[in-house]
Amino acid sequence: MNHFPQAWGRPRNAIHGAYNPSVLHSSGPKAHTTSPIVTGTSVLAVKFKDGVVIAADNLASYGSLARFTDVKRLRTFNRRTVIGFGGDVSDMQYLDRLLLSLDIEENYGSSGHDLNALNLHTYLAKVMYKRRSDINPLWNQLLVAGLDGLDQPFLSSVDLLGTTFSSPTLATGFGAHLAQPLLRKVVDDEAKVGSVTRDQATNAVRECMKVLFYRDARSLDKYSIAVITKDGVELKEDEELENQSWGFAEMIKGYGTQTV
Repeated sequence: MNHFPQAWGRPRNAIHGAYNPSVLHSSGPKAHTTSPIVTGTSVLAVKFKDGVVIAADNLASYGSLARFTDVKRLRTFNRRTVIGFGGDVSDMQYLDRLLLSLDIEENYGSSGHDLNALNLHTYLAKVMYKRRSDINPLWNQLLVAGLDGLDQPFLSSVDLLGTTFSSPTLATGFGAHLAQPLLRKVVDDEAKVGSVTRDQATNAVRECMKVLFYRDARSLDKYSIAVITKDGVELKEDEELENQSWGFAEMIKGYGTQTV
């Protein structure tokens, strides 16, 4: 039996002629990803007085199909940094391997210094900008949450162009439209971060995850949430939304034929 791929499912050569192997070799220009296929949606994060809360659901969508329901999009880096990934899952896996090799290098180094959240954000920004400059971007938007060199709460984002942005509250995907207004009710500027407790920040993020499940077709009711403080990272990866209610749907009008 011929196990070569070019022979799979083909009739005998005596009937249709020999297979032309040249079709297996591309002679055209080198191509890069122009549209992600398997993607993750929103990542949310908010600062509070002692650290940062960050969350992302566990869904990876194949186009509009909710295909993979157990994809963890929060990654810990040492004991005081968490990275949240939105966008292409394969590029997320590439960055995860890159961060793993960096972590191993740092652990076996002789400098005696750990990378904090600010250092890691700078590194990722350079990686994303370099790939963008090569016209081969990584199709992700990242949130880096943790503590900086002074053990102060740190939260910043970087996108596929290498553009960076910092704020007390950040969100990617649909969360930038649906969750940000709710998070800003809790803390709308840096001056108010010191008055926000851990419970307030956690409850706000959980409520936003519920809103996103109601309104974003690419979201899921299972999610991961992490709290980063001086004591380390507390990561829960299999949380479920509580107290769901679809009663508000009865008041939504404007879709299809209306009878009322």
